[in-house]
Amino acid sequence: MKFLHLSDLHLGKRVNEFSMAEDQKHILDQIIEITEDEKPDGIFIAGDVYDKSVPSVEAVGLFNDFLNQMAQRHQRVFVISGNHDSPERLAFASELISHSGIYISPVYDGCVEPISLEDTYGTVNIFLLPFIKPVHVRRAFPDEPAESYTDALRTAVSHMEVDESQRNILIAHQFVTGAKRSDSEEISVGGMDNVDVSVFDVFDYVALGHIHGPQHIGRESVRYCGTPLKYSFSEAAHCKSVTIAELMEKGNLQIRTRELIPQRDMRELKGTYEELASRDNYAGTALEDYIHITLTDEDDILDAMAKLRVIYPNLMKLDYDNKRTRGSTEIAEEEDRRGKTPLELLEEFYRQQNHQDMSEEQIAFASGLIEKIWEEKI
Repeated sequence: MKFLHLSDLHLGKRVNEFSMAEDQKHILDQIIEITEDEKPDGIFIAGDVYDKSVPSVEAVGLFNDFLNQMAQRHQRVFVISGNHDSPERLAFASELISHSGIYISPVYDGCVEPISLEDTYGTVNIFLLPFIKPVHVRRAFPDEPAESYTDALRTAVSHMEVDESQRNILIAHQFVTGAKRSDSEEISVGGMDNVDVSVFDVFDYVALGHIHGPQHIGRESVRYCGTPLKYSFSEAAHCKSVTIAELMEKGNLQIRTRELIPQRDMRELKGTYEELASRDNYAGTALEDYIHITLTDEDDILDAMAKLRVIYPNLMKLDYDNKRTRGSTEIAEEEDRRGKTPLELLEEFYRQQNHQDMSEEQIAFASGLIEKIWEEKI
């Protein structure tokens, strides 16, 4: 049985105030072409269909058109909500449209019933688990442990009644410990959202969403497919793709990818203003691509952004790398802070104020408080 694994479409997203709608339409059309070529038994969309919980009309239209085209081709699609989605909005009329082969995860209430498919090797059970937090699991199972994300996922999985003699697939949207993040991802408060990969041991394939770079965690069959488009310049070197998972008899899984070619790529250029404005230097660059330019001139160039946009119309970001910027301790500290979790920042602040580290009890209390605040975040 063959499946095409997607995630993190982030329809409606804007990057540096540039709308990505045209690029997203282009890549969805490309995915449809791949679907026609591969003829999978199902398409997995592992969360973050939209970039906002209340998506724009344009974003909803894009997804509506995509699903309509899948339904017209009698193609099964399995969708879960991610942390950017509203599970209630995404699941609207899900029972009705399931008759068209489009299956959308309902709001989590502790009951996750599999959708079962049959092939020559027997039954394949597909479990749709939307993005969940410990508070969601505690609400469904108040008498069971769900303090951490690992506890919560372990409790949720234990109630799925997975038949390990059959082939089982989980579609989920969580951060599994060890995954490599990108700048365009939402980092949770305190880094508390880590899930240990062992909670997925009963599944033959885990189709994950949430992380924007394609990768596997622990074993090949626990996989992030990554975003179909680049959404930050930290992803400039990524090769975006869709994952093709072919599950034969139990224990026999083959994974490969199909490359996705964007309408506009993301590129980073560095040099002096004169170099980057010279035809000899930009002749080999696709000028319609999204560009991040780092100027190395020692003096700021007046209206550099406007001038360079004459050459690079989709110039998204401009900054400088020179003696002034490299020597600025304030800027360096700000860049360093961007990569730290709120808990790490709190520990650093405490250390500066008290000239000693926080105790284990203080860290545990702060972690719990941060987690509570994060759970209540809308």
